[in-house]
Amino acid sequence: MIHQPPIAQPFPNSRPPLAEKPFKDPLRNKSEESSITCVYQAKVSDFSCKVSVTWCKSLIDHSLTIQIENPFAENLPQHHQPCKIDLDILHFWNKKGLKSFEIDQNRIDFYWDFRGVKFSKSPEPCSDYYLAMVSSKEVVLLMGDLKNEAYKRTNSRPSLEEAILVYKQEKVYGKRLFCTKAQLGEGKKEHDIAIENAISGFGDPEIWISADGEVLIRVMNLHWRFRGNETVLLNNLPVQIFWDVHDWLFNTPSSGHALFIFKPRAPEYSPDSGLDSLDCGGENVLRTTSSAADFCHFLYARLID
Repeated sequence: MIHQPPIAQPFPNSRPPLAEKPFKDPLRNKSEESSITCVYQAKVSDFSCKVSVTWCKSLIDHSLTIQIENPFAENLPQHHQPCKIDLDILHFWNKKGLKSFEIDQNRIDFYWDFRGVKFSKSPEPCSDYYLAMVSSKEVVLLMGDLKNEAYKRTNSRPSLEEAILVYKQEKVYGKRLFCTKAQLGEGKKEHDIAIENAISGFGDPEIWISADGEVLIRVMNLHWRFRGNETVLLNNLPVQIFWDVHDWLFNTPSSGHALFIFKPRAPEYSPDSGLDSLDCGGENVLRTTSSAADFCHFLYARLID
């Protein structure tokens, strides 16, 4: 028999201790690299292809890597066609450009303009840029807020079939507080997600997961509940949240990471399902996704001393 998990109740009086403190950039050495990967399903001509956009940031490097998958060359070297763009302030000449690919005799162009781009603490830009994927005079994928500039430069129209964001994967570093943004409802609105932990100390370890300042889940007794999932309501829509903090508790902080997965419109659930029912690399999600409602957000969080 298939059961739905209980709806988790918020904890209005159980605000985590760091909830009001600002988030600081935790990167402190050259080996620590945070990244954000957005994977899209895009329609090109009469076929679909996977497009991944990865923003990486460390103390010595800041870059963007675009990778388009050729569905007609799965076992060939050209199956994945990458393009890396250096976003470091010293490499100004690379801030505006064009890169072309060809898939099954279809030309695909990527246009970008990062000359005035603005960043916050995230590797991903927050404003004043565009990244456009164009095929047959149609913009099939457009990222950034300078949309009019992108359409003008590419001399192309919006595609009738907009690219679908299939999953988003982040790798972050921190001590007690991890922050991200995730699309967890209708439309493209992003919610501010905060994950706070109380792993060290004399009390029982616990975590809080909040959205837009409201605590959705408080997980106590983590030594027994280090892995699990609950369904919460966010703006009256169900969101399934998975967590696995085993490595936080039972390994040294730098040897492993915690995994959090956010999935809107929780699927039917059985007691035998859990984290293993989702491919944590996103490939299984990609194969089964047909709409934005099946989006997943993966967050890998590593503790630092």
